[in-house]
Amino acid sequence: MSTPLPLPVERALRKLGSDIELARRRRRISQASLAERMGASVSTVRRMEKGDMRVPIHFFARALHVFGEVQALANLLDTAHDDIGLTLMDEQLPKRVRSKPPASGAL
Repeated sequence: MSTPLPLPVERALRKLGSDIELARRRRRISQASLAERMGASVSTVRRMEKGDMRVPIHFFARALHVFGEVQALANLLDTAHDDIGLTLMDEQLPKRVRSKPPASGAL
């Protein structure tokens, strides 16, 4: 038995699927054409657009690539902008930094 997805995760997947459907329709691309460009079946595109959690993430990535938006996926958890992680790291910094005495025999 698998653990149920948290409701915010389900909502996010449904929204992503809905956004992909809207992007496809605005570009006047059929589900069959999107499926062909993604290397997927039409049923996979339909499931993805419904936010089906069983659709592997690489299909969402392929759809984003078709729409020229794959960089958005690459930047989802950009560590350079991870405010919480950076704050936690900063809390571990030493309060003082002392100079080390020169090693004997150093020039």
